[in-house]
Parts: sequence; C-alpha cells; structure tokens
Amino acid sequence: MVTFEFARTAPLPLDEAWRRLTEWNRHAAVVPLTRVTVVTRGPNREGTVFVARTGIGPFAFDDRMEVTVWCPPEDGGPGLCRLEKRGRAVRGWAEIEVRPGPGGRTRVIWREELRPRLVPSVLDPLLRPLARAVFGRAANRLLRRP
Repeated sequence: MVTFEFARTAPLPLDEAWRRLTEWNRHAAVVPLTRVTVVTRGPNREGTVFVARTGIGPFAFDDRMEVTVWCPPEDGGPGLCRLEKRGRAVRGWAEIEVRPGPGGRTRVIWREELRPRLVPSVLDPLLRPLARAVFGRAANRLLRRP
C-alpha cells in the first residue's frame, strides 16, 4: 500500500480549480496512455462512476472509480471530493480538496492511497515518489488548462 499527499496553489478561483480537477474526461489529456470513460450520466455527484484505462493493448488495466463524497466549494468555502478505487488491478482511494488560498488563489490538497494488486509491497518505497510525481504533474497540467 502506498499513501502520498501533495499540495499546490493555483491562481484560480475555487470553483474554477474544482471544475478543472473534477471533470474526469480532462484527466485523459494529462495522464500518458490513459483514456477516461464516465459510466454514469452527469452531472458529477456522489455515485458518479468512471473508468481510467491506462496502457497499451494487452498491457492495459482499468482503474474503476466511484465518487463517494461530493462537496463542491460554496460561498467561498472549501470543497472535497473522495474517490474509491475499485478496479481489479488498483484499489484504494483519492481525495481532492480545494480551499481558499492567499491572495484569492486556491490551495489544492491531493491525498491518495494506492493498493496495486500485482506490485509487491517491497516496492512501495519506489512507487510512492513515482506516484506522487505522476499525479502531481497531472494536477499541475489540469490546473493550467482552461
């Protein structure tokens, strides 16, 4: 099991940072070799299910996720989304939190626990910084793209 957390400060209003991070199809454009399919009809809410398929051909896996907490930011207050990872290859959860930051910017906190099924726990010390870097880069790109 690998847990990690990172924070970013974006020069965006809360609702715009939230939109950029929680429009699930946008993640496909910033995560290499990944397609995202939203299984449930919109709008996003608790119970929304989507699948991120990562890889090439037979070397691909599905990361099925369900939104279990959906609290968008309101009236300048913080927002929180929690995803439960329910795929065969990857289990765990992710939380994306947005809160007011300095100077009208938004502070983003991303927390995640990954339990990859076929990766032995002896590799956790290597997987942790790799996962933090990959997801951190994806968050940076999502926050930069309108």
